[in-house]
Amino acid sequence: MADGAAHLGFLDIERSLSGRLWRLRPAEAELVRRHQLALGLDEPLARALASRGVDEAGAGAYLEPTLKALFPDPSSFADMDRAASVLIDALEQDRAMVVFADYDVDGASSAALLVRWFAAMGKALSIYVPDRITEGYGPSPAAFRSLRASGAELVVTVDCGAAACDAIACAGEIGLDVVVIDHHLMRDEIPVCAALVNPNRPDCTSGQGVLAAAGVTFVLLAALNREARRRGLFAGRPEPDLRQWLDLAALGAVCDVTQLVGFNRALTAQGLKVMSAWRNPGIKALLDAAGGKGPATTFHAGFVLGPRINAGGRIGRSDLGARLLSTDDPDEARKIALELDALNASRREVEAQVLEAAARQVERESNFADDPLILAAADDWHPGVIGIVAGRLRERYRKPVIVVGIDRAADVGKGSGRSQPGVNLGRAVQGAYEAGLLLSGGGHAMAAGLSVRPAALPELREFLCARLADESAAAAESDGLDIDALVTARGADRGLLERFLALAPFGPGNPEPVFALADAQVERPMILRGGHIRCSLTDRSGGRLKAVLWRGEGTEAGARLMAGGASIHVAGRLKADDWNGREGVELEIEDIADPRRKNV
Repeated sequence: MADGAAHLGFLDIERSLSGRLWRLRPAEAELVRRHQLALGLDEPLARALASRGVDEAGAGAYLEPTLKALFPDPSSFADMDRAASVLIDALEQDRAMVVFADYDVDGASSAALLVRWFAAMGKALSIYVPDRITEGYGPSPAAFRSLRASGAELVVTVDCGAAACDAIACAGEIGLDVVVIDHHLMRDEIPVCAALVNPNRPDCTSGQGVLAAAGVTFVLLAALNREARRRGLFAGRPEPDLRQWLDLAALGAVCDVTQLVGFNRALTAQGLKVMSAWRNPGIKALLDAAGGKGPATTFHAGFVLGPRINAGGRIGRSDLGARLLSTDDPDEARKIALELDALNASRREVEAQVLEAAARQVERESNFADDPLILAAADDWHPGVIGIVAGRLRERYRKPVIVVGIDRAADVGKGSGRSQPGVNLGRAVQGAYEAGLLLSGGGHAMAAGLSVRPAALPELREFLCARLADESAAAAESDGLDIDALVTARGADRGLLERFLALAPFGPGNPEPVFALADAQVERPMILRGGHIRCSLTDRSGGRLKAVLWRGEGTEAGARLMAGGASIHVAGRLKADDWNGREGVELEIEDIADPRRKNV
């Protein structure tokens, strides 16, 4: 509407506190009706399915995604067959092999997949993970020289390497073979190596560009099984059952925030089922250290396990995550898990300090609200937390953010960025590198990393703002909160939640359902440790719904909840509340809006 108001059923909004437009997620009425008839779904769930672009033909696979139906032919990936051949050759020749992994969850999961497959074949692989502070991201000539000097003959890079032209050229000069398994966006230049598997390389026709590196690695394991079978290597040993390692593939997919569609959705759904058995000693030990429980969900992967695994690479020892996920020794797993849990607590403290400083800097910029991108930079911001801080600021300001920590002694700034849907930040950062503004840089649509001379930061900001202006404007225009259903406090119960859980797993490409509650009254608000706010919501239905606003203290939405008073519209996501066996629900508040006051 011209005045910015949004009508959602009988929900008439004056404004939302986030500034976003609330809108009912659009769905074709006839498709909703067909889903109701064919699948026996109630109208809200049928609408949710239709609004996610699922037609009649794809509904069955969407609600029950299987690997059998959706697993791609490994040969459809450029260089996949060659990679499998090179690796099986190395296995048969007992060559000295090293897995070179990125220091995040996706890298650790990918490394663990390879280590476990080769262990099942009787060969132990070493793991090398570069130090984030002293070495930076990805392979370097120095790292490859060190590995060659230690006796390595073949290096497999996972979740990195696709843009490491200099390092791979060095490897060729010193007689070190390299196989690259990656998923990041690539430039036209493809490094010359033994094999390079990446669904996002320009000549790959697999159509699997949404996969995380762990997903690509899992497909590689299928190719390895096939090649080993062809060579008769299973005559005297059982063929590795890849299904036991699906939890690692799911962990990488969720923590790298990939699109949960098609094969990647099936990989994640089936992987979470495997994870729910908690058979991987490292994953189980980390769950115990965090005090977690229950069947695995994307929440467990993304918010319980992921941050702790990442903590090693952010502020501790970079190889801890890969070691945790690779070990079958419960005692070693427990020791590493406790160390990662402690590192994660320290990471939170560092993150809070950098976030506060970065937010103050942003607010001092008089034109930040008009710029298509926010770039914050300062001396000595810890490079291990700048990505998290960028994500927090993106959530707050609803636009792409890059945060740069500057090392004055080295005259280098390390930056990490997070983007909004519809704004391809990785491509823009690549453009800045090609324009000579960066020492290094790359990424994918929603995230990017870079290295830059501090003196080039003003020009970099200007370049990126110009490059992203159109995309950011379009994204801001369409930025809204899509509502799946309008509910009452009484109707928002466990039955409703469980019906909508048929759409899980949730993530990019398959958003978690959002529900709106109209004209709610806030009761018994309280501030919890960590700045969270808990309350109860009531409405004319006579029901009472527990609700929580994470990190709400000091925000406009938090102040509104604490003040109580006038009725408000509330939007959020329903979560199970099993405290003391009650089997209830709780609303995680996403946004608050003022009702439009008018005569009817």
